[in-house]
Amino acid sequence: MNQQPGKDAKRVATTNTINRRHLIMNLMDPAVWDKKLFTGTWSRGNGKEVSVREPATGGSLGTIGSASAADIDLACRNAAAAQAAWAETPFEERAGVLRRAGALFEQHSDDIHAWLIREAGSIPPKAQVETHTAAQECYEAAALPSRPQGDVLAAADPERLSFSRRVPVGVVGVIAPFNFPLILAIRAVAPALALGNAVVLKPDLRTAVSGGVSIARIFEEAGLPAGVLQMLPGGAESGAALVAHPAVRVIAFTGSTAAGRHVGAAAAQHLKRAHLELGGNNAIIVLEDADVDAAASVGAWGSYLHQGQICMAAGRHIVHESIADEYVAKLSEKANRLTVGDPNTEQVALGPIIDEKQRDNIHRLVTESVAAGATITAGGDFNGQFYRPTVLDHVSRDTPAFCNEVFGPVAPVIRFSTVEEAIEIAKDTGYGLALSIMSSDALKAWGIARKIPSGLVHVNDQTVADEAHIPFGGVGNSGNGGRIGGAEANLESFTESQWVTMQSKPAQYPF
Repeated sequence: MNQQPGKDAKRVATTNTINRRHLIMNLMDPAVWDKKLFTGTWSRGNGKEVSVREPATGGSLGTIGSASAADIDLACRNAAAAQAAWAETPFEERAGVLRRAGALFEQHSDDIHAWLIREAGSIPPKAQVETHTAAQECYEAAALPSRPQGDVLAAADPERLSFSRRVPVGVVGVIAPFNFPLILAIRAVAPALALGNAVVLKPDLRTAVSGGVSIARIFEEAGLPAGVLQMLPGGAESGAALVAHPAVRVIAFTGSTAAGRHVGAAAAQHLKRAHLELGGNNAIIVLEDADVDAAASVGAWGSYLHQGQICMAAGRHIVHESIADEYVAKLSEKANRLTVGDPNTEQVALGPIIDEKQRDNIHRLVTESVAAGATITAGGDFNGQFYRPTVLDHVSRDTPAFCNEVFGPVAPVIRFSTVEEAIEIAKDTGYGLALSIMSSDALKAWGIARKIPSGLVHVNDQTVADEAHIPFGGVGNSGNGGRIGGAEANLESFTESQWVTMQSKPAQYPF
């Protein structure tokens, strides 16, 4: 018989604190998630187990569970069951969970960096950007629950109160890609949770740890109630099951335009919203009055950051003919100086391409472009998963690497003679994500930018930019607008508008 309940209770509490502290100190410990899915707890699923690969070496970093359609079904139903109580949780408590999550991303950034470097092929500065942005996304989301959630509306009857209010959609499905696996998941996960929704996250199997496990572990330690967040890595089958599930009312998808078309069509069949952030073939226009040194630096960063595996990458360099030779020479010089290798063991500028299929597609577009008349002035070859930063000169509008999204470290350069021609070349694409214009006259550049459809415009800067508090998205084949980022966009994306009226006495009708 226990004679000292007070002391025993204190001992148990102390033990639990020590155990929890041990878990926090080992946030990404594979012993927690190996061969498992996260459904509020870490458990085995029904799908096959998948090796976590390191693209730089081809070696295995561990094993992650892969969700079957049955796993997705159970997760969605459990998320719906947990969501009601979470939506009723006082807004200060929901905000507190998001603030703690942001602090944990900062506290455990080194642990997450290691996985972003090895699993996603990120160089350390890019990994640091991901954890910094993840923390900021959580802090921005923490401010959402206390924002005004509706409007008082005019009522014809002065005895009647009429207002609108924002209510959670219920369950949000988030499908995230491999290239910026943490940012491109958390930017939807954090605001959806903050606004009272449950979330089912399906990260890409190639980056399931850095883009899935890290988020699940952070929110687990931040005190999010069990079941409100489900994390299930998977492929096309699990993605289709998530889009089709009746409990899921909104899909936030980031990926290729081809895959986004399928997601959007499937969502429409089920009368649910799909927020689509898709591909891009973004232009950087270099006017004749631009600083060529600065423009070449901007162009190199925009094309080669993270091996060009970015939807916002500069894929089309449109340069005035009077400075094109100098621009190509300087861009090629920079490309030739950039180091390529394993970011886990070397200090390099570019890491590996995510897999052989993507590498081969990059090289196919380069070789087809050369066959079509383009000239390689830098790069154009690879060693294993490492593709050299490449410059293609003398391209035309129909050169394969110019008119297609390469998603690799390739900078095709085309010449123009008039501003009108530059505008026509820039507009000659189905995409509309990011646009850069380099000029010594910023107002002149802005006047040009206004004539080119694009979701994001940067004058005298490169095309790759994102901040937690701004609405992000493209037009045309790049998606359906700025659905992610910024308070207004997040409220619109992850809540429904409800009209409410009330009066003291029942309304009177003639029958």
